[in-house]
Amino acid sequence: MNQFRLDGKVALVTGASKGLGQAMAVALANAGADVIGVARSSTIQTQASVEKTGSRFVGIQENLGEMEAISSLMSKLAQERLVPDILVNNAGIIQRNDSIHFTEKEWDEVMDLNLKTLFFLSQAVSKQWIKKRRPGKIINIASMLSFQGGIRVPSYTASKTGVLGLTRIGACEWAQYGINVNAIAPGYFATDNTEALRNDNVRAAEILGRIPAGRWGEAQDITGAAVFLASSASDYVNGAVLAVDGGWLAR
Repeated sequence: MNQFRLDGKVALVTGASKGLGQAMAVALANAGADVIGVARSSTIQTQASVEKTGSRFVGIQENLGEMEAISSLMSKLAQERLVPDILVNNAGIIQRNDSIHFTEKEWDEVMDLNLKTLFFLSQAVSKQWIKKRRPGKIINIASMLSFQGGIRVPSYTASKTGVLGLTRIGACEWAQYGINVNAIAPGYFATDNTEALRNDNVRAAEILGRIPAGRWGEAQDITGAAVFLASSASDYVNGAVLAVDGGWLAR
C-alpha cells in the first residue's frame, strides 16, 4: 500500500476552505502530504483539520477569478520556498439562469475561474516542474456536466466541458515530462453548488431517482479518488476522467 502514500510531497489545493476542496486537502494530508490551501475566504478550519494529521498547512488567500492572482500566488510560493508536487484545481463557481436570459457577467465569472484560471495555473506550475525536471500530478475537478448539457447553467456546462478537454490536452503534451494530468468528475454532491437543487423538492426527487446509489454524495466520497490520482499508484494514468457519481452516468 506504500504506493498510495504521499510522504514528502506538497499538495496545492484551490478552493480549500470548505466542501470537496477541504475534504481532499485533509485526505492528502492523511496520506502524508503537506498542504497549501488557496481560497478567497479563510482556510482556518481546513488548517486545523490538516494539522491534526501531523502534516504542515500553508493557507493563501487569493481571488482566483482574477488572472493577477496566479502571479501573486506563484510569488508567495517562491517566498515560502514551496514547489508543489500535486495541484488540485478544485476552485469553481456556478451561475443559474435560463440560457435565454444569461448575462455576459454571469458567463465571464464562471468561465474565468472554472476554466481560464485552471489552465493558466496548471501552466505556471508545470513550467516549474519541467524546468526543475521533476514529475508532478494535476487533478482537475470536472463534473457530470462535462458529459451532459444540464439545465439553466450554460457557462458552468461550457466550463466543465472545457475542463475535460484541457485534461486530455494536458496529458497529451505533458506526460512526456512525467506530469500526470487527470480529472475527477463528481456526481451530485451535497455542497453549496447543489444547495438550490436540494432545496427544490421536485428537482431533488428527480435527481435522486436517477442515482443508483440512492443518495447525494458526501465530501468524503471523493477523497479516495484524489489520493489515488495524487499518488504513484496512478503513474501510468494519463488523461483519465474518474466519475465519482454513485452510478449516475451508468444509468
